[in-house]
Amino acid sequence: MTTSNPGDSTRVRILDAAKAEFAHYGIAGARVDRIAKTAKTSKERVYAHFRSKEALYSLVAAQELAAVAEATQMDATDLPGYAGRIHDYFTRYPDNLRLMRWGQLELTDTGTDDATRDTVTRKVEQLRRAQRDGHLDPAWNPLDILMFLNQLAMSWAGQPDLTDTIDPADRDAFSAARRAAIVTAVARLFPAAGASRQR
Repeated sequence: MTTSNPGDSTRVRILDAAKAEFAHYGIAGARVDRIAKTAKTSKERVYAHFRSKEALYSLVAAQELAAVAEATQMDATDLPGYAGRIHDYFTRYPDNLRLMRWGQLELTDTGTDDATRDTVTRKVEQLRRAQRDGHLDPAWNPLDILMFLNQLAMSWAGQPDLTDTIDPADRDAFSAARRAAIVTAVARLFPAAGASRQR
C-alpha cells in the first residue's frame, strides 16, 4: 500500500495557488506571502520547495505548456483543426492565456523561459518535417507558420472585453462563428498539400 507524502500535498497546493497568483498579477506583481496564504502554508515552506518566485513561475508555466500540448495535440498535416483546438482551450481557460502572456512580457530579456523555447523548437521541427514529407507548402518558414497560427488561434481568447458586449442570447452563435473564421483563415493560409489542386 502506498502512503501519501504530506510534502507532496503542500507542493501541489503551492503550485495551484501560484498559478492563480501569476495569472492575476504577473511575475513582478505576484507576492509569495499571498501564494503561501492561499496554499495554507508559510512563506518559508514555499521557498523550501522553490528557490525563487521566478523559478516557481517557470515550473507553473512549463506545466501549463504541457497541459496545452496534451489538450491540443498539434498535427502538422491538419493545422486548421489544431488552430480550432487552441482557440477552444484558451477561450475555456482565459486565465491560462494570461499566465503565459505574463511570461512573454516579463521574461523576454532574461533567457529563463526555457519551456517556451523548447516547445517552439519542437513544434517548428514538426512543421519542417511535414514540409519535407510534402504535407505543407515548403515556401513558408516553419517559424512563421507557428507564430501566425498561434496569433490567429488565440485572437478571440484574448479579447474578453469584446465578447462581453454581445447579447447573451447571441453569444454561442457569435463564438461559433469566430471559431469558424479562425479555422477557415488557417486553412486558406496553410492548406494541406494538394488541397488547392483538388478544388
